[in-house]
Amino acid sequence: LEAYQAIAFAPCYALSARDGKPDRSAPVSNGEAMPELPEVETTRRGIQPLLAGRVVTGFRVRNPRLRIPVSPDIAGAIVGQCVRDVRRRAKYLLIDFDAGSLLVHLGMSGSLRWMDAQAAAGAHDHIDLVFDAGVLRYRDPRRFGLFAWQPGPGEAHPLLARLGPEPLSEGFDGAALYRATRTTRVSVKQALMDGQRVVGVGNIYASESLFRARINPLTPACDIGAQRYRRLADAVRETLAAAIDAGGSSLRDFVGGDGQPGYFQQQYFVYARAGEPCRVCATMVRKAIVGQRATFWCPRCQRG
Repeated sequence: LEAYQAIAFAPCYALSARDGKPDRSAPVSNGEAMPELPEVETTRRGIQPLLAGRVVTGFRVRNPRLRIPVSPDIAGAIVGQCVRDVRRRAKYLLIDFDAGSLLVHLGMSGSLRWMDAQAAAGAHDHIDLVFDAGVLRYRDPRRFGLFAWQPGPGEAHPLLARLGPEPLSEGFDGAALYRATRTTRVSVKQALMDGQRVVGVGNIYASESLFRARINPLTPACDIGAQRYRRLADAVRETLAAAIDAGGSSLRDFVGGDGQPGYFQQQYFVYARAGEPCRVCATMVRKAIVGQRATFWCPRCQRG
């Protein structure tokens, strides 16, 4: 449990240009994006029809050194077993079998692609789930991803057990956000990104949702009223749905399960647009670092 808690809350770091090892002097969270809920959901929708009902015939691990080393016990748990479904919880994929679930997190640069069984593996292709008709190949240049086996329901894993509601589910609404923020002085953006309040709203989509709701991301969460939280919840659902429809954002290393990039970045209102004119009012978009994350907003459209 302690090991999983450590990776759940530890900062991510860039790789050193000298030796490819994590450089703890250079946190990446301020300027680089990682796959968020829409990118993970895009991947799930791409691979679910290919995996469901197929039997795993092999589990090849070329490099087990991910954020937590890949356990050699995974092969014994899944080889010879039939995939029942592929689901998503927060930013985790759950590949379900009768005996349990294989949890997959894409980290900063991971991707899953369906490949021909004979396709040569590249330098960053670390794991293959082998099936009779092909392989599901995990590629991760920075190796911050995760593969973990959870016997029984995947949601019982320590990384998932205490998570908040899904933002696209019926359990998420403005009233729930309002209740969850009455005693916190952190910014509304930080509260929105807290997985115990609502899961899967990362840096990109928090910034975009707050713009659509016309809420300043620096405002203390406890100062936002119930009506504005209703507007924010609607904006979160609208933003995530639009991003999923666009196949996610084309992050530096992200592609969907079919190998194609997403296009939602072409619709950004504020994210990564500091110094550019707002698409609504032409005021220059501003940037600040909040909770070690780059935060973008329009000072005219988002006044309160």
